[in-house]
Amino acid sequence: MSKHFKLCHKTSFPNGNLFCHLIDKIIKRLSLQLLGQWGYHCYEPRIYRTLAKILRYINLDSFDLLLTDYIAFVEKSGYHFELSFHLEFHEICVNTILYWVFVRKGNPDFVQLLLKKTKNYLQDRSCHLALIWRTFTPVYCPSPLSSITPLLYVAQTSQSSILKILLQYGILEREKDPLNIVLIILLYPSRVRIMVHHERIDIEEDDKTCLVLCSRVLSAISIKETKMQLSLGRRPIISNWLEYIPPMRYKDPCELSHLCRITIRTQLLTNNMLPDGIFSSQIPVRLQKYLNLES
Repeated sequence: MSKHFKLCHKTSFPNGNLFCHLIDKIIKRLSLQLLGQWGYHCYEPRIYRTLAKILRYINLDSFDLLLTDYIAFVEKSGYHFELSFHLEFHEICVNTILYWVFVRKGNPDFVQLLLKKTKNYLQDRSCHLALIWRTFTPVYCPSPLSSITPLLYVAQTSQSSILKILLQYGILEREKDPLNIVLIILLYPSRVRIMVHHERIDIEEDDKTCLVLCSRVLSAISIKETKMQLSLGRRPIISNWLEYIPPMRYKDPCELSHLCRITIRTQLLTNNMLPDGIFSSQIPVRLQKYLNLES
């Protein structure tokens, strides 16, 4: 656990919950009766600064604790406020958490922990705790406008290591239009770069890996839409993009092994058992890795 989070947790809410503590701070500053009238901009900076101070230096153990606090707050909170304030508070908290996890940190281990902790809520997209379906603003701003889901952001920035984790948990298979994710990976403006230690890196290799990963999930990838976009002047990030989509996804019959993988993963997904259900099955390790998109 990071020293900063230990100190914050011990001194600020020794017997309580981080998010309950945040609520208390807001109430002390603003009149309870006027919470709904003060508006988003009055309490958003306080919430963001408090969470950002923790998330900036947080390690996995501390992040686990933070998520545990948020889950407990959502499930067991005894606070009763106006609906508008209730929704805004959750929106600010989730926006801040997702922003720091996916944009500022971009660490696969944090993403995997977030999915592991909230896996039981993935079936209900409307649930506050289904964090992976919530939207956030990649350039931090309290406004909910122009917000996107984590999957869309990861596709836009071609973060292949994080995309792989999202796919292993069945996030692409749950998408209403998964082919749109492939288009974003291929055609999103190349000016978007992943920042690593304040240096820009080329995302071409990651883009290739992202295409390969998507082909391990989908049974078909229509290239008609892609070619139409190219005819309109769009330029793909990688010029030889078709080499990274197997012919069995767009012209040749799909291989039987892949169809079996899709069928098994679909069944596990229906029972919310991805990816853990793969490793609890009595099948060879090689097949487990295949089902888990390792090959």
